[in-house]
Amino acid sequence: MRSRSLSFRLAIASVAAVAFAVLVFGMAARFIVNDRLHASLDDSLRRRATDVARLAISAPAVLRAPGTLESPLSGHQLSVEVLDREGAIVARSLSLGAKLLPRTAATAAAERGGTDFADAELDGESIRVFAAPIAEAGGPAAGGVVIVAGSNEDIEGTSHKLGLLLVICGAGAALLGGALAAFLARRGTRPLRDLSSSAATIARTEDPTRRLAEPDGPAEVAELAATLNGMLDALAASRERERRFLADASHELRTPLTSLRGNVEFVGRHGADPEVIADLEGDAARLGRLVEDLLALERESGAERPLRPVRLDQLVRDAATGRDGVVAAVDGPVTVNGEPDALTRALDNLLENAARHGPAGGEVRIALRRSGEEAQVSVTDDGPGFAPGTEEAAFDRFWRGDGTATPGSGLGLAIVRATAERHGGRAWAAGSTVTFALPLGPST
Repeated sequence: MRSRSLSFRLAIASVAAVAFAVLVFGMAARFIVNDRLHASLDDSLRRRATDVARLAISAPAVLRAPGTLESPLSGHQLSVEVLDREGAIVARSLSLGAKLLPRTAATAAAERGGTDFADAELDGESIRVFAAPIAEAGGPAAGGVVIVAGSNEDIEGTSHKLGLLLVICGAGAALLGGALAAFLARRGTRPLRDLSSSAATIARTEDPTRRLAEPDGPAEVAELAATLNGMLDALAASRERERRFLADASHELRTPLTSLRGNVEFVGRHGADPEVIADLEGDAARLGRLVEDLLALERESGAERPLRPVRLDQLVRDAATGRDGVVAAVDGPVTVNGEPDALTRALDNLLENAARHGPAGGEVRIALRRSGEEAQVSVTDDGPGFAPGTEEAAFDRFWRGDGTATPGSGLGLAIVRATAERHGGRAWAAGSTVTFALPLGPST
């Protein structure tokens, strides 16, 4: 099942968020409006009852006049009944007709001298009732009760209309919010679609030189484009390393393979000869060393591998041990963050290179010392050293100095520099000395 687009998901999330917000707001608004309307009705009932109770004491004759107890212009249609102390009706609103206001708990409270509200029904209509006592000050209603009632239907109707209005407005707001969110999301994700299209084009054409154009959109999209371009750069570099590796391998393997093939043909025609057998063994050994060096160089140029604290002084002593004519000078314990096997191979390459280029029976000196924040390993032989201007070229792949009596693979110093750089260090040559330096470890 195909997943939904980001624009669609944002639109749905926006609709849900707006709908939820409108629902919460609507419920709160309806509750507040209902509360205010009921409070307004209760206030009108209380004031009307107070006015009628005063009128019953101050002007009892006026109380019985037609229209006196009809609702004033207060916004609520109120009905009034005035009872004497025996419960008989003294005066009532003409709007009641033949209907009688119900006797409720509020009436009983007023008869005891208090006031109270109550909800009741009058001919199936929900009403709100308030009752208050009339003072003992003369007149037919003295000591009686005044009952005032108002309809709840208007409040319920207003609440219903408000709820319906909120539903309509909420639905409209949710749809509008969803449409706006979809538009903004689609516009905002346009740079992502452009990146996806460009990436698909690169994948289809397999062009390692093409890169994603950094869009003018949000910073996050530009950062994503830069990250993807960095990944493409790394892939291109990896492909270039593979190409160079294959080219170097095919070039360097051609000579020993040709020699090996010729020796094998000679053996096949003339039988085994000790000298030819020795040549075959030498060619095979050279091929083995060349393959090992190529693989080592490729590993050093490849992906990063985790490093750990390593005692470089111990590695230097171990590399010098058992080699004739090698003198080691180590400046105390030295720790670096590194890969022991790779560092050991680099040290072996330095010592073998020095032995190869030095005079027969000459001395090779390997020294380890601290220099600032670095640990420096220097290997010196008694030979003439590098010719001026060739110091950097010596670290190129398959470089061999002129006049080398025993040529190697030409990869030894290239491996040394690649190892040093992978460990955050450097390597250089001067005269008959080759040095590589690594950052000191935290415990040194």
